[in-house]
Amino acid sequence: MYQVIARKYRPQSFGELIGQEHVRTTLENAIAQQRIAHGYIFSGQRGTGKTTVARILARCLNCIQGPTATPCGVCSSCLEIAQGNAMDVIEIDAASNRGINEMRELRENVRFRPARDRYKVFIVDEAHQITSEAFNALLKTLEEPPEWVVFILCTTEAHKIPTTIASRCQQFSFRSVDFEEVLQRMREICAKEGIEADPEALSVLAQAGEGSVRDSLSALDQAIACCGAKLDAAEVRGLLGMFSLDSLHEVTKALAAQDSRAMLDLVLELDRNGRNLQHFCRELARYFRNLLVAKVAGSNTRLIAASPREQERLAEIAAGFSEEDLTRYLQLTLDLFKELQFSLQPRLHLEIGLLRLVQAGKLLPIEEALASLGSGGGSAPAKPAAKKPTPTSEKPTPAEKPVPRSAPMTAPKATPALDPPAPTASAPAPDAWRERLHAALLELGMQFTADAIEHSTVTEARGELQFATPDEFRLAMNEKDILKAVQKIAGRPMRIKIKFGGLESNAPPALSQPPDDVSERALSHPEVRRFQEIFPDAQVRVVRNLKE
Repeated sequence: MYQVIARKYRPQSFGELIGQEHVRTTLENAIAQQRIAHGYIFSGQRGTGKTTVARILARCLNCIQGPTATPCGVCSSCLEIAQGNAMDVIEIDAASNRGINEMRELRENVRFRPARDRYKVFIVDEAHQITSEAFNALLKTLEEPPEWVVFILCTTEAHKIPTTIASRCQQFSFRSVDFEEVLQRMREICAKEGIEADPEALSVLAQAGEGSVRDSLSALDQAIACCGAKLDAAEVRGLLGMFSLDSLHEVTKALAAQDSRAMLDLVLELDRNGRNLQHFCRELARYFRNLLVAKVAGSNTRLIAASPREQERLAEIAAGFSEEDLTRYLQLTLDLFKELQFSLQPRLHLEIGLLRLVQAGKLLPIEEALASLGSGGGSAPAKPAAKKPTPTSEKPTPAEKPVPRSAPMTAPKATPALDPPAPTASAPAPDAWRERLHAALLELGMQFTADAIEHSTVTEARGELQFATPDEFRLAMNEKDILKAVQKIAGRPMRIKIKFGGLESNAPPALSQPPDDVSERALSHPEVRRFQEIFPDAQVRVVRNLKE
């Protein structure tokens, strides 16, 4: 009779266990030192090895050569425990045996010595479902059991175990298994089973498990049944209902182009193909999370559960957006996913949610709007659309978006854009970056950001531009403007990192004046007057001297 992969390749010793090193090391040392507790609580998410470790511990305690951390695996006790029919290893499903009568029966069973083995081991699965009355009936027995009894409580919800029970047991928290470890385990199994699988297909299966080895192996079993001895990533995605990186990239392409129609067409296509809209929204949230992590940590990071090729692709896409935009998109998608769980019209909610993402990409930060007031222009530049992270020779024209005002103001004249160098041209030397960026920003009409660059130190390290800027220019350092200028100069997207503070400004120090005329000087400042002209209802209530 066929045995599923998750059971066929279930670890039978601590040496075969993947992950959970903290649990394995502690139990091995306890067995070697003969410091075996009478009660254990194994908690953690599904499929991380709680019941498996409980069985391994029972084999270690009852092996004919034991107690030992390396059971022989051939004695009758080891074989019976592996098969699940050992007389002295009692497994109880607390989901169906949760009442006080079952616990009283267990308490009576504890009184009798093992029929053959050294220890009588009680493995209670889903222990959090035991009722409060049943836990109370078990309390005294769990606190002072006979010397031949060991209790192992396995649960996915440790917070539901009463503290009176938890305080009498040693607790082990099982962690989700690392993505690379799951991949390696599946490679070994595929090699033993004669299955040919490309790395991307195994990556999809590992992602489906979300840190659960059992879930990943169940998905692998399902994929083998569907695809046969050769696994293809596209077929595996279709089988599991997962979305490819290219399909999710349609959303970011629409965001980069600020194309609302593309978003509506995407929802229409999902609905026609019968795709689960809530599942799509969950995958989209994970996609934006990975983009944000790739933006912060770069490619080739353990923080993203994806193959190296997918990580590089994520880093390329993330280069066209700022951290602020990606954070905003992620939060909006999470809110949308929450709404879809209770929506009676999921398509309508998804359409509204995706259109909301497009509108969020057009928002102008308040810092940029205020900063533009001091740039000498009559209006604030509009939020630039994110560009595709591929070299281009086209000349982008910055859009203009007026800041709300009480009286109409003329927009500044558009200045010709810099001709970007060919993509094959080498990037400027580190000493020339500041001058080139300053000139490019001036040509694009970004005076305020250009002024901040002029007072910054620019260095290049490992393909990344690093800016050291005084604190007083914090509002002027617009990351999107800088990315646009870098794209024009280098002909390719580059990561940038901005550090504020630690530099002296080139501006001459302000003359100290008596504190009595601080308010008068502040209100007569040209920028304050300009702000009051644009916002006539604004009021200055408090003036503080920051140098005091």
